[in-house]
Amino acid sequence: MEATPGYQLALQQLTDSALPTGAFAHSLGFETYIERGLVRDEASFGVWLTAFARQQLTFSDGLGIRFLYEDHPVAELDSLLTAQLLPRQLREASVKMGGRLLEIGTDVFPSPALEEYRGLVTSGRASGHQPLAFAVVAHSLGVPLNEALAAYLFAAVTSLTQNAVRAIPLGQNAGQRLLRVAADGVAAAVERVGNLTLDDFGAVSPGLEISQMRHERQRARMFMS
Repeated sequence: MEATPGYQLALQQLTDSALPTGAFAHSLGFETYIERGLVRDEASFGVWLTAFARQQLTFSDGLGIRFLYEDHPVAELDSLLTAQLLPRQLREASVKMGGRLLEIGTDVFPSPALEEYRGLVTSGRASGHQPLAFAVVAHSLGVPLNEALAAYLFAAVTSLTQNAVRAIPLGQNAGQRLLRVAADGVAAAVERVGNLTLDDFGAVSPGLEISQMRHERQRARMFMS
């Protein structure tokens, strides 16, 4: 029997939906589409989720993870993400979830690289974004880049789907069907991330960003973003 890679169980823990980063409190913009009646069922949420994975998860989070693996300075990537996340709520969500991940990682998966990034955040020289916190931990654990990307992206779409099941609402079986389709989108996103350049970093659909900006002025909300 082939031995399980040493990082595999740690990676499962790091991407488990029960990890207390606060992801359950964020829609990352889809709640605005619900309020406008554009996302209302399994099919329409699937369209939104596909667009989100192809855009923000690929060109911001996924590309940030790849660049960190390629030894781009974490402080520089942190500044770029802060500048690129134009919607205030999305920027704050990334920092809040990143901060929790830095705390958890320091307790459970400590490493010099993680201490360095947390030190930059503590001293005010970095914000502490979720994808970079994840990348630092995963890289320190020896997780290969493509596995780290696939795990992070699928964890993100899983969290959003669970939130949509509550918010729209959808049935649990509908959520599982959505995740099965999303898995193919995640595989495509991982491949696409490998072919992008620094010039592509942060290239996101304006429609997604506008919906995320509108959310903070929405009359009634279930989610923080």
